[in-house]
Amino acid sequence: MEVKRRTARSLVAKLSSVSEQTRSEALAELRLITKHDADSRPIVAEAGGIPYLAEILYSSSSSAQENAAATLLNLSISSRAALMSTWGLLDAISHGLSHSPSDAAVQSCAATIYSLLIAEESYRPIIGSKRDIIYSLVRIITDSKSSPESIKDALKALFGVALYPLNRATLIDLGAIPALISLIMRKELAGIVEDASAVLAQIAGCGESEEAFRKAEGVRVLADMLVEGTEANGRTRENAVAALLNLARCGGGRGREEVREVGMRVLEGISNVAENGSSKGRAKAFDLLRIVVEGYEMGDSRFDDLLNRST
Repeated sequence: MEVKRRTARSLVAKLSSVSEQTRSEALAELRLITKHDADSRPIVAEAGGIPYLAEILYSSSSSAQENAAATLLNLSISSRAALMSTWGLLDAISHGLSHSPSDAAVQSCAATIYSLLIAEESYRPIIGSKRDIIYSLVRIITDSKSSPESIKDALKALFGVALYPLNRATLIDLGAIPALISLIMRKELAGIVEDASAVLAQIAGCGESEEAFRKAEGVRVLADMLVEGTEANGRTRENAVAALLNLARCGGGRGREEVREVGMRVLEGISNVAENGSSKGRAKAFDLLRIVVEGYEMGDSRFDDLLNRST
């Protein structure tokens, strides 16, 4: 272990060298050891590597940004507290998200945000208060030049942001709902629709979501995922059910009525989730069915059969 400490200290010290080659070589080595040696991650953090890595995200060198961002992502696996306590780290990651010419660096920055958010609830309001980070993540999923990999990592980060209820209004304010709806409607990106619908389901769980969904025709798009015969997979259908249920519960009377109206079109699709989904998916689909058919005359064989099959 002492050998690892000496190696980490030496490599971190080289990050301040006047020689660009020395800095580049040390940075590449730090990326490798933090990737392959879990024990080295806290050692690199303790050696003071994080402030240097954060500073390198402002570098004009795309390869340096890429290596620094990847190293920070590796450190986020086991040294999250050290990252979050480093002054200016989130600002540096925000810069990497919005200004890096390297798609790989953008991916790593987004993945680092997700790593921080998903593991520690107390970080969610802190990161959620950084509007520039959220704006950059939304921009990534709307930029036609973004790679599928960057979009997927940005969606995961947005999902982590949306897990904290008070962040959802910020996501709405920064245009997340129309961006996600647009992404879903593109459909050509494999796996993206599932992730985008998962983020939508979270954002739908706040009162501010109703108007934004209405403007983006989000309720119709969610219902279309539940039409029998569509290509939506099981997880995507469960996300659509969860989003519609959250809208019906958290929106006003108009939103609830809109969910009921479109829900009548896709009763079979909702029932399919209630019968064949995961345990959580089945419970949410059954709750949605009850909302959709509420107020209708019971005794109608369509509704009775659907509800009976879903219990």
